[in-house]
Amino acid sequence: MTQTTDTKPKQPLETLSDLAALADYSLMDTLTADPDADLSGANHSPRQIYSGHYVPVTPSPIENPEYVTHSKNFFSELGLADSLAQSDDFIRLFSGDLSDVPEPMRQIGWATGYALSIYGREFTQQCPFKTGNGYGDGRAISVLEAMIDGQRWEMQLKGSGRTPYSRGADGRAVLRSSVREFLAQEHMHALGVPTSRSLCLYASLTETVKRPWYSEGSREQDPDVLIAEAVAISTRVAPSFIRVGQLEIFGRRARSEAHPQAMAELEQIVLHLIDREYADVIDQQLPMTEKVAMLAREFRNRLTSLVANWIRVGYCQGNFNSDNCAAGGFTLDYGPFGFCEVFDPYFQPWTGGGEHYCFFNQPAAAERNFASFCTALRPLLKSHPEALQQLDDIQRGFPDVMQSKMDEMWASKLGLDSFDEALFHELLRLMMKTTVDYTMFFRELSALPEDIIPLKKSFYSESTALDERWAKWFTQWKMLINNAASRSPEEISRQMKSVNAKYSLREWFVAPAYKVAAEQDYGLIRELQEVMTRPYAEQSQGVDDKYNRLKPEQFFEAGGVSHYSCSS
Repeated sequence: MTQTTDTKPKQPLETLSDLAALADYSLMDTLTADPDADLSGANHSPRQIYSGHYVPVTPSPIENPEYVTHSKNFFSELGLADSLAQSDDFIRLFSGDLSDVPEPMRQIGWATGYALSIYGREFTQQCPFKTGNGYGDGRAISVLEAMIDGQRWEMQLKGSGRTPYSRGADGRAVLRSSVREFLAQEHMHALGVPTSRSLCLYASLTETVKRPWYSEGSREQDPDVLIAEAVAISTRVAPSFIRVGQLEIFGRRARSEAHPQAMAELEQIVLHLIDREYADVIDQQLPMTEKVAMLAREFRNRLTSLVANWIRVGYCQGNFNSDNCAAGGFTLDYGPFGFCEVFDPYFQPWTGGGEHYCFFNQPAAAERNFASFCTALRPLLKSHPEALQQLDDIQRGFPDVMQSKMDEMWASKLGLDSFDEALFHELLRLMMKTTVDYTMFFRELSALPEDIIPLKKSFYSESTALDERWAKWFTQWKMLINNAASRSPEEISRQMKSVNAKYSLREWFVAPAYKVAAEQDYGLIRELQEVMTRPYAEQSQGVDDKYNRLKPEQFFEAGGVSHYSCSS
């Protein structure tokens, strides 16, 4: 794909026109639009989409938008002036109004379709048409691709109104869920976990929608009240938003020969994915069979690294279907996510998630998504038995690669040169029996204490019944640390602190922030941004007292804090 060469900003981008000058719409310009679409973008009613890679859609602006926050860090990385975030034309664009954008920006955006596989099993029944042709971006509309400093970024509005994939929903996101996603994306980036990014967040002063949620003090599993909530639009940014499920829909159509261009559309979307996400590692001049094999191998590497990072930082995706799995190998779609506090391998924040998507089952879920990814690619290799065999071998190798990444991750969290299985499994048993805070424990361990007493800061239980076992484990661990000939204790501690964060985005921090935001008080959101984008740093005593502590008793089993239905 040809890219313009003069794309590096010579100075900070201070106006929307400066940003518009970098527009480069690769997806709309190189892929195929739904042939049944209204090219003006007036495609807001639910209907089946039988072919094409995208549907042109005009976003639906939220009423009376107000600035909530923006990511100063990401603005700086993109070369955007902070003043842009509160300028009138920038607010109009990123709250859904494309009617007066400067050229060469376009007044329409696009939404894409995808298939659904749950834990590797293909589904069509949740589609309102029972065909699978109704899944896709129901409330997310991409509005811009821009080449900035040689990197392509796609900007997508979440909560920007109905698309043909809305399945009867209103296409809106509420401020509550928008705050959660905005904070989580930038926190994950600061943790060193590949992720989509947060650009800006605007809320409506007058427009509300009703959503089921939890009453104050509720201990119910499911929401027990219907409340009116302010709508908001958050802008998330990534090199692309191509999902495994997106490849799947084209793979399924190619398998079934759903229409004459089905195979060609599959090949086009795969090549587009390579161009958008893997151009630095896959030579465009290679034959298609070699590209597919390299794509599968590279995605396997990224996906296994991603999931190992999730477990490293205590993150649980909650709903890791194939449609919530980015084909670029980064974290996408922060819906019912959560960060593990009391250590539990079966931690699952989403009431509808089930054990198959719990904290420690994420490697297995990733393997199922990778199988769906490989299945989608197979039609391209139908006439090449050797290439198919190679793809099968890559798929079969997933568990070994995943295990290797996990072993490396656990060794790094423990400061060890290599993974010690017996030591690790005894630690897991002790952490579960003692009810240990996951983040606090590993951060305290990173200081290389002389005994187990400092570790007890992370214990929810004050029982001494396990002290002897803890002391024995600690002695064995400290012996391995002391025998590390190649590194000093100071080096080991620095390395451990670089992978074991001090601050984690706990839900009981976020809930007060979105509650006061409903009253147009955004101070707590911005405070959380400051703290959670420096998760490894030693911050002030005031920050430490407020954000580095055990979960208070009143939040255990609290609806909307310890567990929640799918965020909306």
